[in-house]
Amino acid sequence: MNMIKDIQQEILKLKKEKDICILAHSYEAHEILEIADYAGDSYALSVKAKEVDAKTVIMCGVRFMAETVKILSPEKQVILATPEAGCEMADMMNRAMIEKVKAKHPDYTVVAYVNTTAELKAICDVCVTSSSAVNVVKNIENDKILFIPDNNLGTFVKRLLPEKDIMLLDGCCPIHASVTPEEVIRAKVAHPDALILIHPECRPDVAGMADFVGSTADIMNFAKNSERKEFIIGTEISIAEHLQYECPDKRFYPLSAKLICKNMRLTTLVDVLDCCKGIGGEEIVLDNETITSAKKCIDEMIRLNHE
Repeated sequence: MNMIKDIQQEILKLKKEKDICILAHSYEAHEILEIADYAGDSYALSVKAKEVDAKTVIMCGVRFMAETVKILSPEKQVILATPEAGCEMADMMNRAMIEKVKAKHPDYTVVAYVNTTAELKAICDVCVTSSSAVNVVKNIENDKILFIPDNNLGTFVKRLLPEKDIMLLDGCCPIHASVTPEEVIRAKVAHPDALILIHPECRPDVAGMADFVGSTADIMNFAKNSERKEFIIGTEISIAEHLQYECPDKRFYPLSAKLICKNMRLTTLVDVLDCCKGIGGEEIVLDNETITSAKKCIDEMIRLNHE
């Protein structure tokens, strides 16, 4: 335990000396969240990075998140703490694949979930997060929508906006999509008084059994603000742990032992320490054209995300 504290103290010292801002996605381990300047979902972290004065940003998360930080803060040095940390969903679709689909359906507005590469965002019309997707798609003037890459989140949006013609492709988060209705039933039998909170990246038949469906941040806020005392958490297993720390008077149960993102677990405290020392991680480099084009679809999300 002292070893963890020693490493944390060294990181805190170095980041102050070297003008470093550390961002940690909510799925990271608790000891990493403790040394982060900001913790949250990928888009919220990118916005925070834009606001801070620090010239160097270390992203404890996965590659597309570090790329999004770079898109919004091109003047900053952005370091991905663990170069191997990718995202299976973001890597399912590439630019060439979507350009072919766009050529066949030129009258469709292409909506990219934030869980996509910078290269792919650069050819899309609008970006969305899991919490803004419904509102943004609702406010797009065109009724014809190509929603990529997650067909589960896309189905969730489609169900709430039946007036839109939403085309989906075969992409998903394999971690969230692995959860089955049988697991929901087992969790409910084991914890009959618990509310079921589920991420929309889960299958529609699983999300349909939830008491609440929302983004990671929405799930956490719901649980913190609810008067209820027990919750089954249907997203990455770390969220149940983080909520337990923040709300010791409540109980949080992971929906499934399968809900572990191995890419998020790759980053360790030592990785962060090495980045602070200037000997680890990978600097994210994007060309100006990619940054400019990808930023347009993020700016469009901000413009459309109103009631």
